[in-house]
Amino acid sequence: MNKTPEPTREFNFDGLVGPSHNYAGLSFGNVASSNNIKSASNPKEAALQGLAKMHALAQRGFAQALLPPQDRPNFRLLRQLGFTGTNAQVIASAARTAPVLLACAYSASPMWTANAATVSPSADTRDGRTHFTVANLNNKLHRSYEHTQTERALRAIFHDEQHFAVHQALPATPAFGDEGAANHTRLCAEHAADGVELFVYGRSEFDPSIEGPKRFPARQTLEASQAVARLHGLQSERTVFLQQNPDTIDQGVFHNDVIAVGSGRVLFYHQQAFVNEAASIEQCRVAMQHVGAEFLPVRVATQDVSVADAVSSYLFNSQLLTKSDGKMALLVPQECSENPAVANYLSNLISSSGVIDELLSFELRQSMRNGGGPACLRLRVALTDKQAQAMHQGVIFTEVLYARLVQWVERHYRDRLSPDDLADPALAIEVHTALNELSGILNLPNLYEDQ
Repeated sequence: MNKTPEPTREFNFDGLVGPSHNYAGLSFGNVASSNNIKSASNPKEAALQGLAKMHALAQRGFAQALLPPQDRPNFRLLRQLGFTGTNAQVIASAARTAPVLLACAYSASPMWTANAATVSPSADTRDGRTHFTVANLNNKLHRSYEHTQTERALRAIFHDEQHFAVHQALPATPAFGDEGAANHTRLCAEHAADGVELFVYGRSEFDPSIEGPKRFPARQTLEASQAVARLHGLQSERTVFLQQNPDTIDQGVFHNDVIAVGSGRVLFYHQQAFVNEAASIEQCRVAMQHVGAEFLPVRVATQDVSVADAVSSYLFNSQLLTKSDGKMALLVPQECSENPAVANYLSNLISSSGVIDELLSFELRQSMRNGGGPACLRLRVALTDKQAQAMHQGVIFTEVLYARLVQWVERHYRDRLSPDDLADPALAIEVHTALNELSGILNLPNLYEDQ
């Protein structure tokens, strides 16, 4: 389908950290999450850190929006697992007999909206609409229930079916394990132009010749990535499927966005990111030729930054932001400056790179300790001007919304949350009260079905 390019901007939809932000250490394979298991968190600080990042980018002229937190605890999960009675009784019983299940019900992981869905903009799709496929996240119990509320939120925000198509999650079986945009990248000359959609998978369910990791699970399957591409109506010559290096998965690289990040013409990646590096990069180059765009890979050699340093600093879990002059800024977590090898590499990159010429560093320690950096916190959605006007306006980040949300956080969030606090029925009431008010702030009155 030939389409006339329309003015298009990329919106970053950041996850608003919820009032029950906690460190349950539920994500096997995520080193940061496991290292901080059962330590005390600070929900208020986490939310304010996330809002500060959104505010800073919005002030610089980047299109910024947010996705609201999910209701917690997830009573549907607890009741389905056999806990009965009032909400307070359900919490007390779970805390006494199965605290890990209560922790799953209180999971803070929806804040990482890179896992919410895979997004293909209208420039790439057969029907000229922007397509979303909600991620099933079926590799982890605490995440496998997120898709219901994620779909509800996306349908509320992108409700105009003339412009948007929101697909439900893929079947919740191992064959179709789908982790959303954390394993998906769009490359293009500009957002309004035809693009290349890059899917990265860790294993295949049906092809025994594809060898997966041995220590940690590969959460994304080739079959899931192929299904999303079909649902979105993507063209085969502009769609690339690459296998993530199983050895890096076994070193804690649980998603591709922990070892590579791309935007525009640039793919910023580690030498050990993909199986058969040279062939993988060539596939991207050929696909970019199909859309008439130059491909600019930025390779980080193992001798400069080890996989271990990349994981501990979350160097690649960064945001590549295209500025008005066409150059790029790299937004990294503060931990990058605290790792000597990474800090040295970034200093040389900024001074010598012809494309990435600015470094932005943010304090996101609350999120980082739970296993998610800047790239985890945002879902990229390229929208034409008409689509931007057609989506729900209440989630677009403005100075007024920022001020209201800071005040809301200050009123409702605790500044310390320990594992034992999850057994307090008052916490559930606090969360419900806060989110009920938030739905009014965002003008999404039916956002939380249980309310």
